[in-house]
Formats: sequence, C-alpha cells, structure tokens
Amino acid sequence: MLFLLYIVSLLSSHAFLSPVPNNPLFKHIDDHTHDYKQRLKDWVAIESDSSDPSKRDQVVHMMQVTKDYILQLDGKVEMAELGEQEYSPGIKLPLPPVILAEFGNDTNKPTVCFYGHMDVQPAKKDDGWQTEPYTVTEKDGNLYGRGTSDDKGQILALLHAVESVKKFGLPVNVKLFIEGMEEVGSHGLEQLVEQKKNTFFSNVDYIVVTDTPWLSTKPGITYGARGNCYFFLEVDGARRDLHSGGFGGTVHEAMSDLVYLLGTLADVKGKILIPGIYDDVLPVTEEEKKLYKDLVFDLEDLERDTGIKTFLHDTKEELLMHRWRFPSLTIHGIEGGFSGSGTKTVIPAKVIGKFSIRQVPKMKPSVVEKQVSDYLEKQFAERKSPNKMKVTMVIGAQPWLANMSEPQYLAARNAVKKVFNVDADMIRAGGTIPIAKHFEDVLGKSVMLLGIGGPDDAPHGQNEKISMHNFIEGTKLYASFLQELASF
Repeated sequence: MLFLLYIVSLLSSHAFLSPVPNNPLFKHIDDHTHDYKQRLKDWVAIESDSSDPSKRDQVVHMMQVTKDYILQLDGKVEMAELGEQEYSPGIKLPLPPVILAEFGNDTNKPTVCFYGHMDVQPAKKDDGWQTEPYTVTEKDGNLYGRGTSDDKGQILALLHAVESVKKFGLPVNVKLFIEGMEEVGSHGLEQLVEQKKNTFFSNVDYIVVTDTPWLSTKPGITYGARGNCYFFLEVDGARRDLHSGGFGGTVHEAMSDLVYLLGTLADVKGKILIPGIYDDVLPVTEEEKKLYKDLVFDLEDLERDTGIKTFLHDTKEELLMHRWRFPSLTIHGIEGGFSGSGTKTVIPAKVIGKFSIRQVPKMKPSVVEKQVSDYLEKQFAERKSPNKMKVTMVIGAQPWLANMSEPQYLAARNAVKKVFNVDADMIRAGGTIPIAKHFEDVLGKSVMLLGIGGPDDAPHGQNEKISMHNFIEGTKLYASFLQELASF
C-alpha cells in the first residue's frame, strides 16, 4: 500500500510530464544531464553571498567563472565595471562587474537579451539547513543548495540551452546581462542600463528575466508584478523615554498614537481604508477571469505549506487576484520602544511604524504617497494628540504589466506546449520586480519573466532546491523558446 501511495505521489507531483519527443535537440540535452548537474555543483560551491563583505571576492570569482564558461561557448564578453560600494561609513568595497555577453550579431535575426544574477542569499547549516548549503545534495529528485533555484540553476539552464541550440544552428541573436548584486539591491545596475541603452541594448528586441518560479508544477509565464510603496510612520512624544510608573496616565504616549494610526489603515478583511486608493485599479475583464479560472493552484497545498487554515478569501480566483492584481497593505513592524524578552516598563519617546502598499498597474507611487499622507494627517488631527507625526515614503517601486500578445510571449507559450504538452499558466508576481519596469521604461522593449523555478524551491529560505525535472526540462524550454522566437 505504501509503495502504491508513493507511485501516486510521484505521478501527481509530475502531472504535466510528457513523453520525451523524438527530438535531436532534446536528446542532446538528456545526454548531457550529468555534465549539467556537475556544473551546477561547481557553481553552488562558490559562496557568492553579496551581503557578506568577507565574501565579496567570491562574488567576483563567480562572475569570472560565468564569463569563462560563456567564452568556452564562443560567446563575446564585456565585463562592465561599476566602481565601489560604500558598505559602511569609511568602508568601501569593489562592486562585482556585470557581464554583457552576446552570441551572434546577424541583423536579419531577432535579438533577445536574458537577465539574471550570480549572487545568492546568506546561508549557514545551523540556520536550519538539512544539508550543507554550498554543497549540492541530490535527494528525492531534487538538487538542494543555495543558488540552485535563485538564480544559478536558472542561468545555467539557459546557458546549457544556448550551448545545445548552437549545435543545430542558433536561429536568433542572444545577449546576456548578468549581475552579481541582485540580492542586495543591484547597486549601479539601473545607471548601467541607461549608459548602455544606445550600445549594448541598441539592437535588442526582447528582454527575458530568468529568475522566477512557477505557481505550481505546471509551467508558468509571468507577465506582471505589483509595485511597492514603503512607508515610515514616525510619532514623537517626550524628549526622552519615560518610566510608566511615574508618567503612565499623565502623558500622551507616542506608542498609543502609532498603534491607533496603524489600526486605521485596513479592516479585518484586508480592505485598505485610505480614500481613493482603489480609484486607479483596473477593472477585471472577462478574459482575465478566465485566465484565473484555468490556473492550477491548490488551496489545500497552500494551507499545508503555510500552516494557515483560514485565508482572507475563499476561492482560488479571489485569493490569486488579491495576491497579484489588487493592492494590499501590510504592517511590517515597529522600531523603538521595548521589543526584547522579559519586561521593561518604558514609555518610548519616539516610535516608527513600518508598512507597505503593494500597488498595481495604473497606480502611481506619487499619488499613493499623497493619499497615505493626507489620510494619516487627518486621522492624527482627529485624535487631538499633542505629539508630532511624520509620514515618509522610503520606497516607490512601480508596478509592471506586459502585453501578452507580444511575439516573445507567443513564442514562450509555443515552447511550453512543445516541451510539456500543456498550455502555460499565465501568471503575475505579487511581489515587486523593479528591473522589469526599469528595462521597459528605459529601453522601451518587451519584457517577459520566463523562469523555471518550482513553487516550493524556498529560494531565500533554508533547504533551497531545484528539481531535476525543472532543471533539465527547463533547459529544453529555453532551447525551444530560442527556436520558436525565430519564427516571429
């Protein structure tokens, strides 16, 4: 019985597997699986944690290793220097160079540029990893290790695809834009895009980001992402912290004001209470409703993964729409006062509440900033507190939404069908992907997110992994995409 359940589980987890077609390109990829896996092991072993200054040399080394492999594939490479980063007052670190590479420059062929990154999040075994984070461990069809999914595994799948397609004739020009500081804010990258607009990017027709997961085991193509307006809400009271035994009941407490104000931002169902916040949200079309209806998404899986039994919305469609295409407000924390273990009877003099609004297309950060400030100032005035309040928007990242009828989206959908024998899920990201919007704004090019990560890869958490299925079939997906794009 247990064996039967195991077989059923395997079939369920790979419900969209299709027999390997009689395709020489796919056979070539299958024949080199061992080489691909070994290269991933070698790359994951490089501890390219961009947040740790002691490992900056490892990030630079990772960029050099990537460059060497591209050269091995007969690509042309420029290493664009970005200068230095002021890590802390008086301490500067060299920024890792950005790889600008290309394969082919035939003016009769379309040119697609892929973006990705070689740096990784911090990882230590004692953080809760079941395996050594910088040693790839294969278990139950998965490859565990930091960077296997985000983003070394996805970039390698792309490079392996380019290598494989070149054996049969590369039908499009391919460019690569690979950085080493994505996990800590992509220092200097936006300026580099602007600098290279009329040179490296001048002949680029399409841009593909290879750093995204699927919604389920079914392949997905991402065509939109929410923005992020992040706020600091500061309330100042006394000149210094006070003892509640001596001043409790005699002063207007800054923390009480802050908690009150934070409590007025959204209701118990998550609806944002700031007037006008929904005015620019696009209405849901019938065509869009159908997209959500056809998506593969299991609420029970989400419950098991999060441990949450009751969500704000009851259906798959409602939940995904509120994750992707409606704005949401989240309170992240409070700075100031007492938050340690034990007890401390303090009345904090100053506190800062931190919250964000994930905004959607047509919502402008500048408008959201004014709506939030006006609302909180009104609420504070009505409270009649003598304390001082200040609202500051510290992040104003814009949302992004692409046209799914653009040629590269059609090519990607054809490639998914060819490799997996299913129609791709067309999905959005609930988070923010600033580089996609920046590419679109500065270059005026079509942008698409075509990743091969799984929904449970834990890219920023413990036990990050990529499945062998996604790694190898994802290589075929990128290879097929290059071939399909040539026909548009």
